[in-house]
Amino acid sequence: MVSTGAKHSIANVFMCMLNVGDEVVIFSPYWVSYAEIIKLAGGVPVLIEGTLENNFKATAEQLEEAMTDRTKAVIYSSPCNPTGSVFSAEELQAIADVVLKREDVFVIADEIYELINFTGAHASIGAFPGMFERTITVNGFSKGYAMTGWRVGYICAPLTIAKACEKMQGQFTSGGTGIAQRAALAAIAGDQGPSQEMEAAYLKRRDLVLGLLRDIPGIKTHVPEGAFYFFPDVSAFFGKQVEGRVIADADALCLYILEEANVSLVTGAAFGAPNCVRLSYAASEEELIEALKRMKAVLAKLA
Repeated sequence: MVSTGAKHSIANVFMCMLNVGDEVVIFSPYWVSYAEIIKLAGGVPVLIEGTLENNFKATAEQLEEAMTDRTKAVIYSSPCNPTGSVFSAEELQAIADVVLKREDVFVIADEIYELINFTGAHASIGAFPGMFERTITVNGFSKGYAMTGWRVGYICAPLTIAKACEKMQGQFTSGGTGIAQRAALAAIAGDQGPSQEMEAAYLKRRDLVLGLLRDIPGIKTHVPEGAFYFFPDVSAFFGKQVEGRVIADADALCLYILEEANVSLVTGAAFGAPNCVRLSYAASEEELIEALKRMKAVLAKLA
């Protein structure tokens, strides 16, 4: 089922699947739209939180504890926005084992960053035994094919869900633009070399930024395994100040860095992790070096 982007696909799914009060377990940190789309559809987001110590990956045990009689679905992204973390096949199997205990629970697997994965082994939960009819796989062309503005996303889902999404979408947008779909077909069916070269470039940038972040006192980070983000813990700066300006939280720190260094970050509170900030390394190496240099300078002023 083709839609105008992965977010549109997710909105279709939840609009079709959820009744008022139904719960959806979200692996957190999470892409900001998940919780808001669930609420728009009348559902209730239930967060299970991964921490820096376990690479921001909530566990199957946490999932089992969070599920109730109202649980209708589970959603996660891998590679993850905002953390860049990647669930291994073993971790996904454990999640599948929990889901398969319930006949009425579906998994929404957001795999939009599938082609920017540094582990060498992308795993799809829908390919596991028993999970094909229980999984809605979300993907698109914005990330792995750098086609953000073309707005083409899609789901692979059980036929009943795909048909329901088709009916829902027909009342809102109808089909995606034909020329964009033709471009997407050319991308997915053609030479994958450019995407592989882009993945290698992102890996090089990740290593560059990792070294620069580790050189900033107070920054704590894991090593992202995919996507193009870092999600460092910056709580060491909370309560510090400069010239009477107090850094109360990640929101205040982002604003301080923006105003003093002209470097834009996103507060982690938007992703369910208020002690963190998101840094994108989808920029040139020169820009990244300059940005981290500026960040280090203004953070050093805080005391």
